[in-house]
Amino acid sequence: MNWDNRFLNQEVNAFLEIDCQQLKLVERYQGVLTQGAQSFADVFYQYLFKFPATSKMLAEYSRKGGDLDRLNQKQVSHLFSLMTHQNDPAYLERLKHIGEVHYERNIDPVWILGAYRLYQNHIHAIIHDSAEVQPLDRGPLADCLNKLLFRDMGLMLEGYWYAATHSLQDEKNKVDDLQRQISDLLTNIPQLIWSIDVINNKPIYISPTVEEISPLSMKLPIPCLAWTVKCDRPKVEAAWTRALKGEKAEVESRVHAPEGKLRWFKRTFHPFIDASGNVVRIDGIMEEITETKLARNRLERMATTDSLTGLANRALWFDHIKQSIAVARREAGKQVVVMLLDLNHFKYINDTLGHPAGDLVLRQVSNRLQGVLRDGDTLARLGGDEFALLLPMVNDARAAAIKVAQKIQACFREPYMFGGNELYLGVAIGITRYPDNGQDADTLVRCADMAMYTCKRANAAYQFYQTGLDEPYRKQIHLVSNIKKALRQNEFELHYQPKVILSNGQTNGLEALIRWHHPEQGRLLPNEFIPVAEQMGLMKELTEWVIATALRQNKAWLVSGINTTVAVNVSARSFQDHHFVRSVKNALEMADVSADCLELEITENTLMSNIDFAADIIRSLSDIGVKVAIDDFGTGYSSLAYLKRLPIDQLKIDKSFVKNMDRDDNDAAIVRSVIDLGHNLGFKVVAEGVERPQPMQMLKNLGCDIAQGYHISRPMPTVATTSWLSQAG
Repeated sequence: MNWDNRFLNQEVNAFLEIDCQQLKLVERYQGVLTQGAQSFADVFYQYLFKFPATSKMLAEYSRKGGDLDRLNQKQVSHLFSLMTHQNDPAYLERLKHIGEVHYERNIDPVWILGAYRLYQNHIHAIIHDSAEVQPLDRGPLADCLNKLLFRDMGLMLEGYWYAATHSLQDEKNKVDDLQRQISDLLTNIPQLIWSIDVINNKPIYISPTVEEISPLSMKLPIPCLAWTVKCDRPKVEAAWTRALKGEKAEVESRVHAPEGKLRWFKRTFHPFIDASGNVVRIDGIMEEITETKLARNRLERMATTDSLTGLANRALWFDHIKQSIAVARREAGKQVVVMLLDLNHFKYINDTLGHPAGDLVLRQVSNRLQGVLRDGDTLARLGGDEFALLLPMVNDARAAAIKVAQKIQACFREPYMFGGNELYLGVAIGITRYPDNGQDADTLVRCADMAMYTCKRANAAYQFYQTGLDEPYRKQIHLVSNIKKALRQNEFELHYQPKVILSNGQTNGLEALIRWHHPEQGRLLPNEFIPVAEQMGLMKELTEWVIATALRQNKAWLVSGINTTVAVNVSARSFQDHHFVRSVKNALEMADVSADCLELEITENTLMSNIDFAADIIRSLSDIGVKVAIDDFGTGYSSLAYLKRLPIDQLKIDKSFVKNMDRDDNDAAIVRSVIDLGHNLGFKVVAEGVERPQPMQMLKNLGCDIAQGYHISRPMPTVATTSWLSQAG
């Protein structure tokens, strides 16, 4: 450490008028003075313990392990040095270091002055009272000691102030560094920040980014109000007013950006309240939320609109119905019309031309239907080919509904276009009215749904809901509930009908047929519940149950030494499910049987609805070893061009042609043609519905491969089937 040496040279001694004669006088009475130093140390510490601050400091020093006796001795040693090393540079340097240590230990400068004053009084008393000091030497000796004390005290305080100055400089440097860091942070963060003195209406701080965006942005009293969209300014001003009252306030608004675009910002106003409870400052933050706002708006649109057509979705439509009912309740005589629309023949377009064609047609339907709306009406797409319409606040619901229904029917008289093709659609319209048909949205929509299905079955233009329409619907809903319950409670079982090879009479396999042991109605045949299951979307679950159950039973037969195959009818909905092949694989793995134990029967109409898709699925099934048969062949519209593309194993002639083929020449001709066609294409041919010996003999004569029907065996429960298989060998 480079100390200033101005206290170390002779000029200082000269300035203080410390001469050699006086220093010699100190040396002469050194013994008296050092004895005084020893006695002073005890007096000094007694003095320090009189004051709370110094007493507390010494007690803390002792509590932390400090030795007060050693501290006492150091004080004595220091006073000895004052008497014996007055001009020793090392001693003088040490005085400054002691001053630095005193600063670091938080020794108050007043304590230093008090110590020197106490020592001065003590040494003067010794000089005055000592018999060893000559009377004539007392004055000069005291004067010299005063000068030495002042010099020592000056050096010690210089060390103290030197340490204090450098400490303050270090703190200032730290503060400057922190300010630079804060400045850099505020400059680089994307938020706009400011602080306003609201008493004097002047800015305290403005982040540079604010001025970069707009030079006029800090026009007071409300920052950045000038470039806020005018219609958003009132809510910004309202938020500012709340902040002036002491409330933290947030507001989202649009602003005109320099590049000309509109951008969204969230402003937060933080009021600073003084001790008197007055708002004296408001700190503000502006954060751009354009992307967040746009994303939120997109999510809100997705939650309330149909992504394909841009129309309202089911949720928004229902909400509008509820609002319309609430308004109509308040205004006497006002009515509400709810209409459900279901497109006719749309599935054919989707299946034959593909989903892109279907989507385009749905958008065209949407555009046409919007042309019949009044202001305030709501058109929605509920999903698939189902649309919905809400007519609020009408005086004559029936007349308004008929008028709109006729306009809707007119929308479907002109063809829809896709790829140069003219496509014709029809529409079934179900209509309900508030308050006549229901008091809430759910009831109105449910009744409109029943009216629409009645309209569809009757092939009518539109159908108003009437009392009694819901009875078949209620029965259907009850049956659906029972089917779901039956699946959970294992009320279904499989019966098996054998198939035999006509050339030798040996068993060729079994067809699994579902039966229902209804707890109240007894045993139900498939035609009593399968149509409802197909209509209400339950066939996928039923098909999966039949496949899994049939394969488990097949495994049980294999374990008992009976080797056979099981055929299962596959519903159209199951076959068209993209996960169908995977579900078949899973069922085979769960049953631990090989794929050649399973045969899937798929109707001709199901295959022909989308031949390319069907070919891919059958090829995937064939790849894993599952056999596929076309069921009810002859009732559909398949062509040879399509048929030869399908990697199938069997054709099953529909029983309607087989049952009376010995009595009807046309039936016999059809059966003969199918057998020939199947063999020419390399397929096995199965005839189902063989109920008498005559058709069975004819089939054998025509070269049919396999027969199935009551003449061979009725469908049997598992135990009877096991017995039959055992006897058949």
